[in-house]
Amino acid sequence: MRLTDYTDYALRVLLFLAVREEGLTTIQDISEAYGISKNHLMKVVQRLGECGWIETVRGRNGGLRLNERSLGLTIGEVVRGTEGDFALVGCFPREGAEPRHCVIEPQCRLKHVFEAARDAFLAELDRYTLAELAGPGAPLAELLGLPAIAGAAARPVVPITAV
Repeated sequence: MRLTDYTDYALRVLLFLAVREEGLTTIQDISEAYGISKNHLMKVVQRLGECGWIETVRGRNGGLRLNERSLGLTIGEVVRGTEGDFALVGCFPREGAEPRHCVIEPQCRLKHVFEAARDAFLAELDRYTLAELAGPGAPLAELLGLPAIAGAAARPVVPITAV
């Protein structure tokens, strides 16, 4: 599977805000830290706010911050919330569309293989939370040009093991 840049940017924004931990940040700050277009990030940030994963504060001293509950988000939840299409092949109908006709459909087992692969992919992403990927925050904060935050280094680390 291949994820869109939109989902990649959403994950980056959430990681940035998780590492930052406190205070407000701007889209400009995130754009500069990652070298990503501010215009692309504006659309992503709007969606993350609609999902309730981040809080946006308007005004002169406004900015963004992570909703506290969002540290418990799984990566799979974020991917499902930002990817619009998991139809790997034409026989998987897109939302609101009819599946393409295929002459072998009555005997085809390939569709089930793709369904299982998609489900396994998402299940693997569901094993990891934003908090796990953001902690400890000090090394990530340094790479993103953020000042080290005392709490970031103290966040418990949950080991991530490959299957």
